Amino acid sequence: MSKIRLSVNGIPVSVPAGSTVSTAVAMVGAVYRRSVSGEPRGPLCGMGICFECRVTIDGRAHCRSCQVPAAEGMEVHTDG
Repeated sequence: MSKIRLSVNGIPVSVPAGSTVSTAVAMVGAVYRRSVSGEPRGPLCGMGICFECRVTIDGRAHCRSCQVPAAEGMEVHTDG
């Protein structure tokens, strides 16, 4: 099985080809974002409806990580 290499908050991670960005974020144990009261948030629905898994991908903010396929060299940043 081939692997995709990307980074999450500067941490290199490899995920199986076909994985979503949310898989990479979960593998490094990062907090996706925080609520207005400071509580950690993460994927809730896993199908792009709840918007709780938003991250910045290659400089583009508010991407739903559960809907974006991981790509080689991608740089992901969380707000957590």
